[in-house]
Amino acid sequence: MTAFILVIVVVAILLLFVGGLVSLLKWMIWVGIVLLVLAALFWLVRTLTGRKNS
Repeated sequence: MTAFILVIVVVAILLLFVGGLVSLLKWMIWVGIVLLVLAALFWLVRTLTGRKNS
């Protein structure tokens, strides 16, 4: 019975960790999308204004 409880505790901890990791990855995907849009906007403004700063 003690081994069964230990297995349940280990599985619960692993699921908690994986669940936190998945939610973190979802958040990081949104951050990546926002940064990609901002980079595209800055590139578009730079292209339209004709600045050629290297």
